[in-house]
Amino acid sequence: MPNNSVITLFREILDDSSILSGESLKSRFYHIWKTDVQLESLCLLLPRSTDEVSAIVKICNDYNQEIIIHGGLTNLVGSTISNKNQVVISLEKMNKIVEIDENGKTITCESGAIIEDIINTVKDKDLLLPLNFGARGSAQIGGAVSTNAGGLRVFKYGMTRDLVMGIEAVLPDGTVISSLKKLMKDNSGYDLKQLFIGSEGTLGIVTKVVLRLYRLPKTRYTSLAATNNYQNVLDLFKTMENKISSNLTGFELLWTNTYSQMVSDKTLYNKYLPDNYKYYIFIEYMGGDFENDYNKFEEVVLESVDKGIIDDAVIGKDEKEQVNIWGIREDVAVLADEKEFDQHFDISIPVSLIGEVIDKISLELKECEGVKTIFPFGHVADGNIHFIIGKDSDDDKLKSEINEIIYSNTEKVDGSISAEHGIGLDKKKYLIKTRSQDEIELMRLIKKSIDPKNILNPGRVI
Repeated sequence: MPNNSVITLFREILDDSSILSGESLKSRFYHIWKTDVQLESLCLLLPRSTDEVSAIVKICNDYNQEIIIHGGLTNLVGSTISNKNQVVISLEKMNKIVEIDENGKTITCESGAIIEDIINTVKDKDLLLPLNFGARGSAQIGGAVSTNAGGLRVFKYGMTRDLVMGIEAVLPDGTVISSLKKLMKDNSGYDLKQLFIGSEGTLGIVTKVVLRLYRLPKTRYTSLAATNNYQNVLDLFKTMENKISSNLTGFELLWTNTYSQMVSDKTLYNKYLPDNYKYYIFIEYMGGDFENDYNKFEEVVLESVDKGIIDDAVIGKDEKEQVNIWGIREDVAVLADEKEFDQHFDISIPVSLIGEVIDKISLELKECEGVKTIFPFGHVADGNIHFIIGKDSDDDKLKSEINEIIYSNTEKVDGSISAEHGIGLDKKKYLIKTRSQDEIELMRLIKKSIDPKNILNPGRVI
Protein backbone atom coordinates (compact mmCIF):
# COMPACT_ATOMS: atom_id res chain seq x y z
CA MET A 1 0.00 0.00 0.00
CA PRO A 2 1.36 3.48 -0.88
CA ASN A 3 2.17 5.55 2.20
CA ASN A 4 -0.53 8.10 1.39
CA SER A 5 -3.13 5.35 1.65
CA VAL A 6 -2.48 4.84 5.37
CA ILE A 7 -4.12 8.22 5.97
CA THR A 8 -7.38 6.67 4.81
CA LEU A 9 -6.98 3.99 7.47
CA PHE A 10 -6.19 6.58 10.12
CA ARG A 11 -9.52 8.28 9.35
CA GLU A 12 -11.26 5.14 10.54
CA ILE A 13 -9.72 5.75 13.98
CA LEU A 14 -9.47 9.53 14.35
CA ASP A 15 -11.77 12.42 13.51
CA ASP A 16 -10.69 15.00 10.93
CA SER A 17 -9.48 17.47 13.58
CA SER A 18 -6.96 14.89 14.78
CA ILE A 19 -5.35 14.33 11.37
CA LEU A 20 -3.29 17.11 9.81
CA SER A 21 -1.83 16.76 6.33
CA GLY A 22 -1.02 18.89 3.31
CA GLU A 23 -1.70 22.60 3.84
CA SER A 24 -2.76 22.11 7.47
CA LEU A 25 0.80 21.08 8.38
CA LYS A 26 2.11 24.56 7.62
CA SER A 27 1.13 25.75 11.08
CA ARG A 28 3.22 23.07 12.77
CA PHE A 29 6.93 22.85 13.57
CA TYR A 30 9.35 20.32 15.09
CA HIS A 31 10.93 22.42 17.85
CA ILE A 32 9.69 25.30 20.00
CA TRP A 33 12.87 27.25 19.28
CA LYS A 34 12.40 26.82 15.54
CA THR A 35 8.80 27.81 14.98
CA ASP A 36 9.74 29.36 11.64
CA VAL A 37 10.75 25.93 10.26
CA GLN A 38 7.72 24.09 8.90
CA LEU A 39 7.20 20.49 9.96
CA GLU A 40 7.77 17.91 7.23
CA SER A 41 5.58 14.85 7.55
CA LEU A 42 3.21 12.58 5.66
CA CYS A 43 0.68 13.56 8.32
CA LEU A 44 0.45 14.58 11.96
CA LEU A 45 -1.83 12.50 14.20
CA LEU A 46 -3.29 13.71 17.49
CA PRO A 47 -4.70 10.72 19.38
CA ARG A 48 -6.77 11.19 22.53
CA SER A 49 -6.28 7.76 24.14
CA THR A 50 -3.95 4.80 24.46
CA ASP A 51 -6.38 2.74 22.38
CA GLU A 52 -6.09 5.23 19.53
CA VAL A 53 -2.29 5.19 19.76
CA SER A 54 -2.34 1.40 19.67
CA ALA A 55 -4.62 1.30 16.61
CA ILE A 56 -2.43 3.83 14.78
CA VAL A 57 0.75 1.90 15.53
CA LYS A 58 -0.83 -1.39 14.38
CA ILE A 59 -1.57 0.17 10.99
CA CYS A 60 1.95 1.56 10.74
CA ASN A 61 3.44 -1.81 11.65
CA ASP A 62 1.33 -3.59 9.04
CA TYR A 63 2.52 -1.22 6.31
CA ASN A 64 6.10 -0.61 7.49
CA GLN A 65 5.27 3.03 8.11
CA GLU A 66 7.89 4.96 10.11
CA ILE A 67 6.69 6.96 13.12
CA ILE A 68 8.23 10.01 14.79
CA ILE A 69 6.91 10.86 18.26
CA HIS A 70 6.33 14.43 19.45
CA GLY A 71 5.95 15.63 23.00
CA GLY A 72 6.59 19.21 24.10
CA LEU A 73 9.20 19.76 21.34
CA THR A 74 11.85 20.94 23.80
CA ASN A 75 14.46 18.32 22.91
CA LEU A 76 17.99 19.47 22.01
CA VAL A 77 19.37 16.47 20.11
CA GLY A 78 17.31 16.41 16.91
CA SER A 79 14.87 13.76 18.14
CA THR A 80 11.71 15.32 16.68
CA ILE A 81 12.93 16.00 13.14
CA SER A 82 10.93 14.13 10.50
CA ASN A 83 10.69 13.84 6.72
CA LYS A 84 7.77 13.92 4.30
CA ASN A 85 7.42 10.12 4.29
CA GLN A 86 7.12 9.73 8.08
CA VAL A 87 4.02 9.85 10.25
CA VAL A 88 4.25 12.08 13.31
CA ILE A 89 2.27 11.23 16.44
CA SER A 90 1.83 14.07 18.92
CA LEU A 91 0.59 13.23 22.40
CA GLU A 92 -0.47 16.80 23.23
CA LYS A 93 -4.19 15.89 23.52
CA MET A 94 -3.41 13.08 25.98
CA ASN A 95 -2.81 15.48 28.84
CA LYS A 96 -5.14 14.35 31.61
CA ILE A 97 -4.21 13.87 35.23
CA VAL A 98 -5.87 10.55 35.99
CA GLU A 99 -5.40 10.28 39.75
CA ILE A 100 -3.57 11.80 42.71
CA ASP A 101 -3.00 9.48 45.65
CA GLU A 102 -2.31 11.89 48.51
CA ASN A 103 -1.61 9.19 51.07
CA GLY A 104 0.58 7.11 48.80
CA LYS A 105 2.21 10.26 47.37
CA THR A 106 1.78 9.33 43.70
CA ILE A 107 0.25 10.86 40.61
CA THR A 108 -0.98 9.03 37.52
CA CYS A 109 -1.15 11.09 34.34
CA GLU A 110 -1.15 10.86 30.58
CA SER A 111 2.06 11.50 28.70
CA GLY A 112 0.99 14.81 27.21
CA ALA A 113 0.59 16.50 30.60
CA ILE A 114 2.82 19.56 30.91
CA ILE A 115 5.34 19.20 33.73
CA GLU A 116 4.66 22.63 35.21
CA ASP A 117 0.92 21.86 35.26
CA ILE A 118 1.64 18.67 37.20
CA ILE A 119 3.88 20.58 39.62
CA ASN A 120 1.17 23.19 40.26
CA THR A 121 -1.60 20.60 40.59
CA VAL A 122 0.18 18.54 43.23
CA LYS A 123 1.36 21.70 45.02
CA ASP A 124 -2.28 22.40 45.82
CA LYS A 125 -2.25 19.05 47.66
CA ASP A 126 0.91 20.01 49.60
CA LEU A 127 2.92 17.63 47.44
CA LEU A 128 6.06 18.11 45.35
CA LEU A 129 7.09 16.77 41.96
CA PRO A 130 10.82 17.56 42.12
CA LEU A 131 11.40 17.71 38.34
CA ASN A 132 12.67 21.23 37.82
CA PHE A 133 14.28 22.52 34.62
CA GLY A 134 13.93 25.55 32.40
CA ALA A 135 11.60 23.94 29.82
CA ARG A 136 9.09 22.68 32.43
CA GLY A 137 6.44 25.10 31.11
CA SER A 138 6.45 23.37 27.70
CA ALA A 139 7.94 19.92 28.26
CA GLN A 140 5.55 17.00 28.58
CA ILE A 141 6.00 14.26 31.14
CA GLY A 142 6.10 11.53 28.46
CA GLY A 143 9.07 13.24 26.83
CA ALA A 144 10.80 13.63 30.19
CA VAL A 145 10.33 9.90 30.84
CA SER A 146 11.44 8.90 27.35
CA THR A 147 14.65 10.96 27.67
CA ASN A 148 15.18 10.36 31.41
CA ALA A 149 15.31 14.12 31.98
CA GLY A 150 17.29 15.62 34.85
CA GLY A 151 17.23 19.20 36.08
CA LEU A 152 18.13 21.31 39.08
CA ARG A 153 17.33 18.85 41.89
CA VAL A 154 18.84 15.61 40.60
CA PHE A 155 21.40 15.06 43.34
CA LYS A 156 18.63 15.26 45.95
CA TYR A 157 15.75 13.45 44.21
CA GLY A 158 17.39 11.66 41.27
CA MET A 159 16.65 11.64 37.53
CA THR A 160 13.19 11.08 36.08
CA ARG A 161 13.94 7.35 36.23
CA ASP A 162 13.98 7.57 40.03
CA LEU A 163 10.51 9.14 40.09
CA VAL A 164 8.72 6.67 37.79
CA MET A 165 6.83 3.93 39.65
CA GLY A 166 4.63 2.64 36.84
CA ILE A 167 4.29 3.02 33.11
CA GLU A 168 2.01 2.29 30.16
CA ALA A 169 3.53 2.03 26.70
CA VAL A 170 2.53 0.98 23.19
CA LEU A 171 4.98 -1.39 21.51
CA PRO A 172 5.89 -1.15 17.78
CA ASP A 173 3.29 -3.81 16.89
CA GLY A 174 0.53 -1.99 18.78
CA THR A 175 0.61 -4.17 21.90
CA VAL A 176 -0.12 -2.20 25.06
CA ILE A 177 2.16 -2.90 28.02
CA SER A 178 0.41 -1.50 31.07
CA SER A 179 1.99 -1.65 34.51
CA LEU A 180 0.61 1.38 36.33
CA LYS A 181 1.43 0.07 39.78
CA LYS A 182 2.05 2.37 42.73
CA LEU A 183 4.45 0.10 44.57
CA MET A 184 7.67 1.16 46.26
CA LYS A 185 8.87 -2.43 46.11
CA ASP A 186 8.28 -4.94 43.32
CA ASN A 187 11.00 -7.52 42.77
CA SER A 188 8.97 -9.81 40.50
CA GLY A 189 11.22 -10.43 37.54
CA TYR A 190 12.51 -7.91 35.01
CA ASP A 191 11.68 -4.25 35.66
CA LEU A 192 10.26 -3.71 32.18
CA LYS A 193 9.42 -0.04 32.64
CA GLN A 194 13.15 0.71 32.65
CA LEU A 195 13.32 -0.34 29.00
CA PHE A 196 11.20 2.66 28.03
CA ILE A 197 12.71 5.24 30.40
CA GLY A 198 15.53 6.96 28.54
CA SER A 199 15.10 4.96 25.31
CA GLU A 200 13.87 8.09 23.48
CA GLY A 201 10.76 6.49 22.00
CA THR A 202 12.72 3.86 20.07
CA LEU A 203 11.19 0.87 21.92
CA GLY A 204 7.67 2.06 22.64
CA ILE A 205 5.39 5.09 22.96
CA VAL A 206 4.85 6.02 26.60
CA THR A 207 1.17 6.89 27.10
CA LYS A 208 0.72 7.00 30.90
CA VAL A 209 3.01 7.19 33.93
CA VAL A 210 2.79 6.86 37.68
CA LEU A 211 5.16 9.28 39.41
CA ARG A 212 6.48 9.36 42.95
CA LEU A 213 5.78 12.58 44.86
CA TYR A 214 7.19 14.11 48.04
CA ARG A 215 5.71 16.21 50.80
CA LEU A 216 5.90 19.87 49.83
CA PRO A 217 8.56 21.71 51.85
CA LYS A 218 7.19 24.65 53.80
CA THR A 219 10.23 26.91 53.39
CA ARG A 220 12.53 27.75 50.50
CA TYR A 221 15.62 29.95 50.54
CA THR A 222 18.19 30.73 47.90
CA SER A 223 21.75 31.98 48.01
CA LEU A 224 24.08 33.21 45.28
CA ALA A 225 27.76 32.85 46.16
CA ALA A 226 31.00 33.61 44.31
CA THR A 227 34.62 32.44 44.34
CA ASN A 228 37.67 32.39 42.08
CA ASN A 229 38.82 28.87 42.91
CA TYR A 230 37.10 25.63 41.85
CA GLN A 231 38.39 23.83 44.93
CA ASN A 232 36.37 26.35 46.93
CA VAL A 233 33.28 25.29 44.99
CA LEU A 234 33.92 21.71 46.09
CA ASP A 235 34.62 22.81 49.67
CA LEU A 236 31.38 24.78 49.75
CA PHE A 237 29.41 21.78 48.54
CA LYS A 238 31.06 19.61 51.19
CA THR A 239 30.21 22.19 53.86
CA MET A 240 26.59 22.36 52.75
CA GLU A 241 26.31 18.57 52.75
CA ASN A 242 27.79 18.36 56.24
CA LYS A 243 25.67 21.12 57.73
CA ILE A 244 22.30 20.99 55.91
CA SER A 245 22.36 17.84 53.75
CA SER A 246 18.70 16.93 54.30
CA ASN A 247 17.59 20.40 53.21
CA LEU A 248 20.00 21.00 50.32
CA THR A 249 18.04 20.65 47.07
CA GLY A 250 19.99 22.72 44.55
CA PHE A 251 23.67 23.45 43.90
CA GLU A 252 24.26 25.03 40.51
CA LEU A 253 27.26 26.71 38.87
CA LEU A 254 27.83 29.48 36.33
CA TRP A 255 31.16 30.62 34.96
CA THR A 256 31.98 34.35 34.86
CA ASN A 257 31.17 35.00 31.20
CA THR A 258 27.85 33.18 31.55
CA TYR A 259 26.93 35.15 34.66
CA SER A 260 27.97 38.45 33.03
CA GLN A 261 25.73 37.74 30.07
CA MET A 262 22.77 36.84 32.29
CA VAL A 263 22.98 40.09 34.30
CA SER A 264 23.87 42.37 31.37
CA ASP A 265 21.75 45.29 30.18
CA LYS A 266 20.10 42.85 27.72
CA THR A 267 18.27 41.09 30.56
CA LEU A 268 15.94 42.06 33.40
CA TYR A 269 17.92 40.26 36.09
CA ASN A 270 19.59 42.13 38.94
CA LYS A 271 23.34 41.94 39.36
CA TYR A 272 23.44 40.77 42.97
CA LEU A 273 27.21 40.24 42.92
CA PRO A 274 29.99 41.84 40.84
CA ASP A 275 30.71 40.00 37.60
CA ASN A 276 34.48 39.69 38.16
CA TYR A 277 34.51 36.32 39.94
CA LYS A 278 35.29 33.11 38.08
CA TYR A 279 32.51 30.96 39.59
CA TYR A 280 28.96 31.72 40.74
CA ILE A 281 27.13 29.14 42.84
CA PHE A 282 23.34 28.96 43.17
CA ILE A 283 22.15 27.18 46.31
CA GLU A 284 18.61 26.09 47.16
CA TYR A 285 17.47 25.19 50.69
CA MET A 286 14.03 23.65 51.30
CA GLY A 287 12.70 22.71 54.71
CA GLY A 288 9.74 22.67 57.07
CA ASP A 289 10.73 24.82 60.06
CA PHE A 290 9.48 28.40 59.61
CA GLU A 291 11.15 29.63 62.76
CA ASN A 292 14.63 28.23 62.27
CA ASP A 293 15.27 27.37 58.61
CA TYR A 294 16.35 30.83 57.47
CA ASN A 295 18.69 31.28 60.43
CA LYS A 296 20.20 27.83 59.86
CA PHE A 297 20.79 28.53 56.16
CA GLU A 298 22.15 32.02 56.78
CA GLU A 299 24.54 30.67 59.40
CA VAL A 300 26.10 28.18 56.99
CA VAL A 301 26.43 30.78 54.21
CA LEU A 302 28.01 33.40 56.48
CA GLU A 303 30.33 30.81 58.03
CA SER A 304 31.50 29.88 54.53
CA VAL A 305 32.32 33.52 53.84
CA ASP A 306 34.13 33.94 57.17
CA LYS A 307 36.27 30.86 56.52
CA GLY A 308 37.22 32.07 53.05
CA ILE A 309 35.49 29.19 51.28
CA ILE A 310 33.57 31.76 49.24
CA ASP A 311 34.44 35.39 48.62
CA ASP A 312 30.95 36.88 48.58
CA ALA A 313 27.31 35.85 48.88
CA VAL A 314 23.73 37.11 49.01
CA ILE A 315 20.59 35.38 50.28
CA GLY A 316 17.21 35.83 48.63
CA LYS A 317 14.87 36.68 51.48
CA ASP A 318 11.54 36.66 49.66
CA GLU A 319 9.86 34.95 46.72
CA LYS A 320 10.59 37.84 44.32
CA GLU A 321 14.33 37.75 45.02
CA GLN A 322 14.44 33.97 44.75
CA VAL A 323 12.68 33.99 41.39
CA ASN A 324 15.12 36.62 40.13
CA ILE A 325 18.20 34.75 41.36
CA TRP A 326 17.09 31.46 39.83
CA GLY A 327 16.13 33.25 36.64
CA ILE A 328 19.82 34.05 36.21
CA ARG A 329 20.51 30.33 36.22
CA GLU A 330 17.48 29.04 34.33
CA ASP A 331 16.78 31.51 31.53
CA VAL A 332 19.29 29.99 29.13
CA ALA A 333 17.37 31.31 26.11
CA VAL A 334 19.21 34.57 26.81
CA LEU A 335 22.47 32.77 26.05
CA ALA A 336 21.15 31.07 22.92
CA ASP A 337 19.81 34.39 21.58
CA GLU A 338 23.22 36.05 21.72
CA LYS A 339 24.21 34.65 18.31
CA GLU A 340 22.19 33.56 15.30
CA PHE A 341 23.61 30.03 15.40
CA ASP A 342 24.35 27.95 18.48
CA GLN A 343 25.23 24.48 19.71
CA HIS A 344 24.08 22.96 22.98
CA PHE A 345 25.87 20.35 25.09
CA ASP A 346 25.10 18.47 28.29
CA ILE A 347 28.16 16.44 29.26
CA SER A 348 28.66 14.48 32.45
CA ILE A 349 32.11 14.44 34.07
CA PRO A 350 33.53 13.58 37.51
CA VAL A 351 32.70 16.40 39.93
CA SER A 352 36.30 16.77 41.12
CA LEU A 353 37.52 17.36 37.55
CA ILE A 354 34.94 19.89 36.40
CA GLY A 355 37.14 22.94 36.93
CA GLU A 356 40.12 21.77 34.90
CA VAL A 357 38.11 20.01 32.16
CA ILE A 358 35.90 23.04 31.48
CA ASP A 359 38.97 25.32 31.45
CA LYS A 360 40.65 23.04 28.89
CA ILE A 361 37.55 22.82 26.70
CA SER A 362 37.05 26.59 26.81
CA LEU A 363 40.66 27.28 25.80
CA GLU A 364 40.41 24.91 22.83
CA LEU A 365 37.07 26.38 21.74
CA LYS A 366 38.55 29.88 21.73
CA GLU A 367 41.02 28.69 19.10
CA CYS A 368 38.19 27.70 16.74
CA GLU A 369 37.60 30.26 14.03
CA GLY A 370 33.88 30.95 13.98
CA VAL A 371 33.24 30.42 17.70
CA LYS A 372 32.09 33.75 19.14
CA THR A 373 30.63 33.01 22.58
CA ILE A 374 31.21 30.22 25.10
CA PHE A 375 28.74 29.89 27.96
CA PRO A 376 29.31 27.03 30.43
CA PHE A 377 26.91 26.34 33.31
CA GLY A 378 25.44 23.36 35.06
CA HIS A 379 24.40 21.08 37.87
CA VAL A 380 27.80 20.81 39.50
CA ALA A 381 26.64 18.59 42.37
CA ASP A 382 25.87 15.75 39.97
CA GLY A 383 28.63 16.44 37.44
CA ASN A 384 26.34 17.66 34.64
CA ILE A 385 27.78 20.64 32.77
CA HIS A 386 26.12 22.42 29.86
CA PHE A 387 27.62 24.54 27.11
CA ILE A 388 25.83 26.95 24.81
CA ILE A 389 28.26 27.97 22.08
CA GLY A 390 27.41 30.88 19.81
CA LYS A 391 28.60 30.98 16.21
CA ASP A 392 28.27 33.23 13.18
CA SER A 393 27.47 30.30 10.88
CA ASP A 394 26.08 26.77 10.96
CA ASP A 395 28.96 25.35 8.94
CA ASP A 396 29.15 21.54 9.24
CA LYS A 397 32.96 21.56 9.52
CA LEU A 398 32.83 24.01 12.43
CA LYS A 399 30.04 22.03 14.07
CA SER A 400 32.11 18.83 13.88
CA GLU A 401 35.20 20.60 15.21
CA ILE A 402 33.30 21.86 18.24
CA ASN A 403 31.75 18.43 18.85
CA GLU A 404 35.16 16.77 18.72
CA ILE A 405 36.69 19.21 21.22
CA ILE A 406 33.93 18.71 23.78
CA TYR A 407 33.37 14.99 23.36
CA SER A 408 37.05 14.02 23.16
CA ASN A 409 37.81 15.87 26.39
CA THR A 410 34.80 14.22 27.97
CA GLU A 411 35.97 10.79 26.82
CA LYS A 412 39.44 11.33 28.34
CA VAL A 413 37.98 11.51 31.86
CA ASP A 414 35.49 8.63 31.36
CA GLY A 415 32.59 11.06 31.15
CA SER A 416 29.38 10.92 29.16
CA ILE A 417 28.40 12.85 26.03
CA SER A 418 24.88 13.13 27.42
CA ALA A 419 23.94 13.71 31.05
CA GLU A 420 20.22 14.33 30.56
CA HIS A 421 19.29 15.36 26.99
CA GLY A 422 19.72 11.97 25.34
CA ILE A 423 21.37 10.99 22.05
CA GLY A 424 18.76 11.52 19.34
CA LEU A 425 20.12 12.07 15.85
CA ASP A 426 22.75 14.66 16.70
CA LYS A 427 24.93 12.64 19.07
CA LYS A 428 24.57 9.20 17.50
CA LYS A 429 28.03 9.10 15.86
CA TYR A 430 29.66 10.06 19.16
CA LEU A 431 28.00 7.37 21.28
CA ILE A 432 31.15 5.22 20.94
CA LYS A 433 32.97 7.79 23.09
CA THR A 434 30.67 6.96 25.98
CA ARG A 435 29.64 3.34 25.42
CA SER A 436 31.70 0.30 24.45
CA GLN A 437 31.06 -1.46 21.15
CA ASP A 438 29.63 -4.43 23.07
CA GLU A 439 27.17 -2.15 24.87
CA ILE A 440 26.08 -0.57 21.60
CA GLU A 441 25.59 -3.99 20.00
CA LEU A 442 23.42 -5.06 22.94
CA MET A 443 21.32 -1.90 22.49
CA ARG A 444 20.89 -2.77 18.82
CA LEU A 445 19.84 -6.31 19.72
CA ILE A 446 17.19 -5.00 22.12
CA LYS A 447 15.91 -2.56 19.48
CA LYS A 448 15.77 -5.29 16.82
CA SER A 449 13.98 -7.68 19.17
CA ILE A 450 11.25 -5.21 20.13
CA ASP A 451 11.05 -3.23 16.89
CA PRO A 452 12.19 -5.60 14.11
CA LYS A 453 10.76 -3.36 11.37
CA ASN A 454 12.49 -0.28 12.84
CA ILE A 455 9.40 1.92 12.64
CA LEU A 456 9.58 3.78 15.99
CA ASN A 457 11.82 6.87 15.95
CA PRO A 458 14.15 5.21 13.42
CA GLY A 459 17.76 6.37 13.32
CA ARG A 460 17.70 7.73 16.85
CA VAL A 461 20.24 6.70 19.51
CA ILE A 462 21.88 3.71 17.74
